[in-house]
Amino acid sequence: MSPLLGGVLVFLSSAAVLVLEILSLRLVAPYAGITLEVSTAVIGFALAAIALGSWLGGVAADRWDPRRMIGPVLIAAGGLTMLIVPAIRATGEAISGNDDGAVLTMAAIAVLFPAALLSAVTPMVVKTQLGSLEKTGSVVGMLSGTGTVGALVGTFATGFLLVSSAPTSRIFYALGIGLIVLGVGVAARHQLKAAAASGTSAAVIGAGAFVIAPQPCDTETAYHCAKVLTDPTRPTGRVLQLDTLRHSYVDLADPTHLEFPYIRTFGAVFDALRPPGEPVRALHIGGGGATLPRYVDATRPGSANLIVEIDSGVIDIDRKQLGLVTGDGIEVAIRDGRKALAGQPDDSWDAVVMDAFGGIAVPWHLTTREVVEDARRVVGPDGLYLVNVIDYWPSDFARAEVATVASVFRNVALVSYPAVFDSTGGGNLVIVASDGPLPAFAAAIENNVRQFVVRTGPDVTEFARDARILRDDFAPVDQLITVPAG
Repeated sequence: MSPLLGGVLVFLSSAAVLVLEILSLRLVAPYAGITLEVSTAVIGFALAAIALGSWLGGVAADRWDPRRMIGPVLIAAGGLTMLIVPAIRATGEAISGNDDGAVLTMAAIAVLFPAALLSAVTPMVVKTQLGSLEKTGSVVGMLSGTGTVGALVGTFATGFLLVSSAPTSRIFYALGIGLIVLGVGVAARHQLKAAAASGTSAAVIGAGAFVIAPQPCDTETAYHCAKVLTDPTRPTGRVLQLDTLRHSYVDLADPTHLEFPYIRTFGAVFDALRPPGEPVRALHIGGGGATLPRYVDATRPGSANLIVEIDSGVIDIDRKQLGLVTGDGIEVAIRDGRKALAGQPDDSWDAVVMDAFGGIAVPWHLTTREVVEDARRVVGPDGLYLVNVIDYWPSDFARAEVATVASVFRNVALVSYPAVFDSTGGGNLVIVASDGPLPAFAAAIENNVRQFVVRTGPDVTEFARDARILRDDFAPVDQLITVPAG
């Protein structure tokens, strides 16, 4: 094998391993969330695959002719890569959740076996390049460096280009086809007709499995697996599902219709803050279906609503499928919520609404005391900071977030199901905070959000109890949050 071909094979196989690793994080997310455990499991299995493949590839190269093995190995890796998407979708439907067993199982399926086969290519190529012991160091060093460069290219290309340009499932499919074609080409050099035939079969089988696999979403955005569902009881009602969460409800004909209890709570707080018809300035961190900004805009003409959403794909869905119109009372900024909040002037908004915590997947950098302090600066002495938290008993994350908000703002109220405060259940918990007196919204909650109750004063302290305050250097949100089984 020529040094050029050997270097190309090492470069491409190493790049493919990192593409698999990064994409696997996104593929597992709709079923297990984007958590520290998921990232750890995928990275861990990728490293295990590299170690296992390098070892077994070296052993095999010493026993058989590596030139005749590289093609079939690439074909097998490509075939397995094409099966990853249907395998994860089928497994995710069966064991969806963020418990350790589900996370480890899906991570292993996503990355372990194809990455191990790809990692076996490098020691096989090394064996073909060793003409004498005198050049062992230079050959191994050159190919090791080539593999590292390939891994870097795979990493940056995936993170900066591939994910933003094509759905994850299609990238997996294209990668699998590419590996099979590469393997068939290498096998053809040694007249391995059986390997070439197996490559064609693998491509056909992989394509068939890809087509018949369960489809968890209609649209793959840069951050979410998204789906829009029609409410069977309300023809104009639409539900936006992001990953595992029914995130937003939008009535296409009536922007004042608020379906979910927590969003009705937000509406009641705004009604108490400013009477209907009186403009309000609201910064919304987390776009979702833009339900609350539409409500504020419809009930208070002349209001200023700024939606900060990191995922442009979600906003595209809002505009194309959920009827969002921007430019007159509602503006959108595609930015990270924390960066956008930090860039706001002092006392520039009447309310900051933090609605970016999506069930399993919680961006921890939006939970800390430092963020809350920024929100306090932005809303000034009389403005409101509203947070929607989703957690379940024992509610360790919810209690920590309440303690964090209460450590910054003078007045805090909690709104949720009675079971949340009785430590027997969970769900949405709305935190309402201000340095000034809180608006009188309790009566509206009792009338319009009958499932929820309001807790203030000592009840807030009792709920937070001994929870630690979340800070930038200590925010173990992934370990604190609890999701219901199934």
